[in-house]
Amino acid sequence: MKKEIEEKINQLQIIEQNLQEFFMQKQNFQNQLMEVNSALGELNKSKDDCYKLVGNVMFKEKKENLIKELKNKKDILDLRIKNIEKQEKKIKEQATELQKEVVSSMEK
Repeated sequence: MKKEIEEKINQLQIIEQNLQEFFMQKQNFQNQLMEVNSALGELNKSKDDCYKLVGNVMFKEKKENLIKELKNKKDILDLRIKNIEKQEKKIKEQATELQKEVVSSMEK
């Protein structure tokens, strides 16, 4: 019985680590999304020539192409964030179940 509780507690610790990793990934994607939204806002305001930075070189690019590229990147980031949120939800549900099992086992 004691060993079973210890295993469940270890599983809870692993789940907590996974949640922290998801949180960091989600935060990274949200930061990238903010940058993309900011760039889109600036492009929409811009009437001048537009440039794209590739490595250490800046290339002149059509505004429409840059907007299309940024919108695609935004869609991908939105999708990744949604997927992470779904995974977080599943893991949190697993954690809740394990916590209930541990508490009920300890009460016995």
